[in-house]
Amino acid sequence: MSAARDPTSPAAPGANAAGLTRADYRGAPSTLCPGCGHDSITNHLQTALFEADISPLRAAKFSGIGCSSKTTNYFMNQSHGLNAVHGRMPAIATGALLANHTLLGIGISGDGDTASIGLGHFVHILRRNVKLVYIIENNGVYGLTKGQFSATADLGTLSKAGERNELPAIDCCAVSILMGCGFVARSFSGDRKQLVPLLKAAMQHRGTAVIDVISPCVTFNDHAGSTRSYDYVKAHDEPLHEVGFTPGCAAHAVADDEGESPTEVELPDGSVIALRKLEREHDPRDREAALRLLEQARQRGELVTGLIYIDPASRPFHESLRLGATPLAMLPDEKLRPSREALQAIMAELA
Repeated sequence: MSAARDPTSPAAPGANAAGLTRADYRGAPSTLCPGCGHDSITNHLQTALFEADISPLRAAKFSGIGCSSKTTNYFMNQSHGLNAVHGRMPAIATGALLANHTLLGIGISGDGDTASIGLGHFVHILRRNVKLVYIIENNGVYGLTKGQFSATADLGTLSKAGERNELPAIDCCAVSILMGCGFVARSFSGDRKQLVPLLKAAMQHRGTAVIDVISPCVTFNDHAGSTRSYDYVKAHDEPLHEVGFTPGCAAHAVADDEGESPTEVELPDGSVIALRKLEREHDPRDREAALRLLEQARQRGELVTGLIYIDPASRPFHESLRLGATPLAMLPDEKLRPSREALQAIMAELA
């Protein structure tokens, strides 16, 4: 995924291993409300891509409709990208990444785009395990249509007008685990220390990697009584662990001050996710424990963040389909078009 660089040419000051500067990962100026959590996610994403030496030319961005889906315009302006219709981002991403599975796919969606109109498409990209970093910018409201509750809004939360939500929330992390997703995390847009290594790890996962990022809406959902306000999230955020990510190297246990070693999860490429526990024990490789964790957090009104579940042996969709090493988009015509003799043989078999 790294950009090629002429080793004889001097690197720009502050360049990464790909010879690119932080400016190469920027996009257009944001038009979102000042203080929007989505812009914080954009900044963390730029940091993760820059530190991971990802070439914008080897990445493809996908989004649907909503405030969240504008995010793809705000980073890596030299990458491929497509803004799909409402809720259909997973379907578009599936087709594009099957045509060229060597691209790093980054999908940006919102709670409405994912859990309402797009829920059917969301569950199918999960069960197919398309190699895509799927970021949900989750604020619990429809920001573009003036702050109605979305499907992820918590039961009992209050709207800006004082209305109480009477419907239970859809937990995108629980849905992801139940549908077979092999990388499921939750974070907070204001937690750079946690979110950046989670993004780096997600980029190396072999399949769909879902990160549900709680991203408060400063205009319609940052008031007293809201469970998605900055104050509420900061007061109820329960980080599972400190997250560290080391790319492309063998696992090395590093003891903390009390002599305890972190839990280390090694990915197939040799990258290592190091999880140093905080208040509770949680092994993200235990699927049943991950589901119990989410249910217990719901009952307690907690917001657990961190790596919730991971299956390092996850097999991506393009490998399940045995598409081969060469992407379909790069195959020559003679490989894509059967010869006249091959077509005649097929017709003979059908006669």
